[in-house]
Amino acid sequence: MKIPRQEHGTDDDGAGLGERPESPGRQPAVPRAGAGRAAAAGIVAAAGGVAAGELLAGFISPSLSPLTAVGGAVIDAVPPGVKDWAISLFGTADKAALLTGMALGIAVLAAFAGVLERRRRFTGAAVMGIFGLAGTAAVLTRSQVTPVALTLPLLAAAVAALLLRFLVRRLQEWETAAPGDSAAAAGSRRNFLQTLAITAAATALGGVLAGIWRGAALAVSEARARIVLPAPASPAPPIPAAAEPGVAGMPPLVTPNPDFYRIDTALSVPAVNPDTWVLKVTGMVAREVQLSFADLLAKPLTERHVSIACVSNDVGGDLIGNARWLGWPVRELLALAVPQQGADMVLSRSSDGWTAGTPLEVLTDNRDALLAVGMNGEPLPLEHGFPVRLIVPGLYGYVSATKWVTELKVTRFADDAGYWTPRGWSARGPIKTSSRIDVPRSGRPVSAGTVVLAGVAWAQHTGIRKVELRINRGPWQEAELAPGISLDTWYQWKLGVDLTPGQYEVQVRATDLNGQPQDETSRPPAPDGATGFHTVRVDVKS
Repeated sequence: MKIPRQEHGTDDDGAGLGERPESPGRQPAVPRAGAGRAAAAGIVAAAGGVAAGELLAGFISPSLSPLTAVGGAVIDAVPPGVKDWAISLFGTADKAALLTGMALGIAVLAAFAGVLERRRRFTGAAVMGIFGLAGTAAVLTRSQVTPVALTLPLLAAAVAALLLRFLVRRLQEWETAAPGDSAAAAGSRRNFLQTLAITAAATALGGVLAGIWRGAALAVSEARARIVLPAPASPAPPIPAAAEPGVAGMPPLVTPNPDFYRIDTALSVPAVNPDTWVLKVTGMVAREVQLSFADLLAKPLTERHVSIACVSNDVGGDLIGNARWLGWPVRELLALAVPQQGADMVLSRSSDGWTAGTPLEVLTDNRDALLAVGMNGEPLPLEHGFPVRLIVPGLYGYVSATKWVTELKVTRFADDAGYWTPRGWSARGPIKTSSRIDVPRSGRPVSAGTVVLAGVAWAQHTGIRKVELRINRGPWQEAELAPGISLDTWYQWKLGVDLTPGQYEVQVRATDLNGQPQDETSRPPAPDGATGFHTVRVDVKS
């Protein structure tokens, strides 16, 4: 009897029919068409990671995102001849061409990652991790680099790796469905395709939202980059030569913009266009005043170094910074509006609705309360209030340092309250005299002999007379106090002490120019600022 020859063919997945059984321990044959599906999964996963990174950047790092960092790094690396060729070929569309090329390059590598992940678990995810490291390296080359911006490429890579693993697992469930069980195969196939489609749709939506938000932030960033700040009519006094004692490990006397603390209630950094920004003075005034950004830049501006602090700063904390601010004195603006009798507070409002209640007298006395437009020689960074913010020496930020300010309402404490006052914080918020030990860091061992202790002290708008330290609750020793820039900034200090091997408790206290020492009683920040002596442990080794 003749045995019929079995026909050979392929199923819809590309698997051969009539194949020999797999030998023990051998991996089942994978459908040839599955490589294309894995590549698609890789592209969708990478796109999801990019969209997540750009969306996060819109909220927490508007001036620098993973894509803009990589694009900038690529532009910097391209030889001048190639740049000239691209401009001659694409004209004003050269940036769009660059982004298209980046997208194609990412897609090719992402497809490769998908194929690898299908063959061996975590290999594709490793490729996504390489993407993240490359993005982080690109961020490091940018002048706008911040700690937050550094994390974004890694977060984007993590999202891409998780999505890739999720999609490939669904694909493998389809490919390993029991032979002959058409219902199970159809269900697994449908599950994978639906998951891929939903992920792609969510990625597209995230990309659109990121594009809208990043587009607005980018437009504002570009507007900021075009601004040329005018020379101050009243420049900041020069910094005394001895204002920094030169102790290794000390924070700089003037805090760089990327290192300046940021505390606010804005979920995302507001993108305020300076061309449409308007400040209104309303409330209990003889006449309301409106001020545009161009009007403000045309005023005789004042430049001053001022330290500002957050009321949430713990004793010894770092929620304080010192910068060179450029702005127009608030008292001159209020003089145009003419506050009415009985007014004792100015309620400042941010573009995102946040408010602060500032005593009227501190905005009209001789202190350098400013409508600031510049910070350390450049326009305000977006996250620090661009285009305009308030800077008021002597008060915690929650009652004075309104960012993205759009309104000053002259009113009364009896009638209005800032954002934090109804939440249990005090209404007026004067900064308390305080001091901090920065060197050596608590718990870090130092060598026996002369140990240099150093740090900062502040009493804004009053000034520091002296700083003292005591070791193991012994007698107070006066430190060498460096000259301050002004009464509105912190001072640096240092003290060399001879210490033998052992463990020591070191405390610091400051006394202001009025002879008032800082409060020794230990209190938390709420409701009006922390008090107590900053205390560190110093381990001295032989």
